[in-house]
Amino acid sequence: MELTPSAVRGCRLRAHHLLSPLSPGALETAAGACGLQNSPPGSWELALFNRVADCSLAQLEEALCRRKTLLQAWSYRGAPVVFPTGDSGVFLSPLAALPGEEPWIYTQGLPLALDHLGMTFGELLPLVEQAARYLDHHAVHSKEELDRVLAKEAEPLLPREKLPLWRDGSMYGRPDRQTVGGAVVSFLLRPCSFRGLVVFGEREGGSPWFLSYRAWLNQQPPQPDAEGDRELVRRFLRCYGPATQRELAAWLGCTPAQAQRLWQGVAQELEPAAVGRKKGWILAGDWEKEAEEGSRLLLLGPHDPYLDLRDRSLVLEDPRLQRLVWRTVANPGAILEGGRIIGCWRSKTRGEQLELTLTLWRQQEAARRERLQELGEALAAFRGLSLKKCLVETVE
Repeated sequence: MELTPSAVRGCRLRAHHLLSPLSPGALETAAGACGLQNSPPGSWELALFNRVADCSLAQLEEALCRRKTLLQAWSYRGAPVVFPTGDSGVFLSPLAALPGEEPWIYTQGLPLALDHLGMTFGELLPLVEQAARYLDHHAVHSKEELDRVLAKEAEPLLPREKLPLWRDGSMYGRPDRQTVGGAVVSFLLRPCSFRGLVVFGEREGGSPWFLSYRAWLNQQPPQPDAEGDRELVRRFLRCYGPATQRELAAWLGCTPAQAQRLWQGVAQELEPAAVGRKKGWILAGDWEKEAEEGSRLLLLGPHDPYLDLRDRSLVLEDPRLQRLVWRTVANPGAILEGGRIIGCWRSKTRGEQLELTLTLWRQQEAARRERLQELGEALAAFRGLSLKKCLVETVE
């Protein structure tokens, strides 16, 4: 199938629920498209603000921490992700690698500690998983404390001669704040998450509480299931197709071997598709050749799922401008019109007031600039702030 860039943007906007707002309360539908990365904290809230009508912070808190219809856990690429609790069998258990499929991209730094300890990944992961059972009966506040507590819980499981090495200062950061054991735990919490051994609880004082899936939800975590594996790949393809197996591996942060196994699960459901010279695969019958991308204006957050794509030229052609949007650190937000990025934005909070700077890359008519001002007002209200300033500038 030959697809135009406009049609691809239209299909992706539909899959990401960005063509038009979903009805009030449709939080699970919005979050279930491909999960919502929550790094930096609060990213998932802004993503839902752009997808669900009449969305409020109180409503999101209720869904995540009271009704628990949404769940936060380390998921693809080892990032904290918010997704429907009922989709745990999609966003958690399929990510667990089978023997021979390690390492995940987010555990590739672990060999420094393995060499120091003289132990293997295969020896340490079961020990940390067993130590994480502590979270079935205890909650731990803050990630730093979680690393420390679980490193202590793992000590009785280690060979006695390894304990001094385990207690040495970390080689990854501040040795006065973290031990080698704490660093090992930090790396391996991600695969522990895939088994439901650790999830995020409520946030308090700037840091979350951590406990197990069983303790937080009073139910057993999902077990690996072939249908869950397939559904994970389907959701990736709906949101990011046409795509390749290599792009799936990059999105998940897994090895080529794991991506190949997952991809093969839906091989019979795929059809080839091309956008110019780029070739990939889509779910058969799931895409429209004449899909419209519309002209909806949005202030997307820096890590909105729609921006989590490899073919960046599809939404922003100029490589120089791409470097302004996708930075190594401190990404700005993106101003979206239809499916294309037309500028970027940053915010500052001063007490109870919000200041916005919106930078456009071409001159816009007065009506569009007024609409951007309205979006700034709505964003401030969503955050419970008043909009002190909304500067709209053009840099061509």
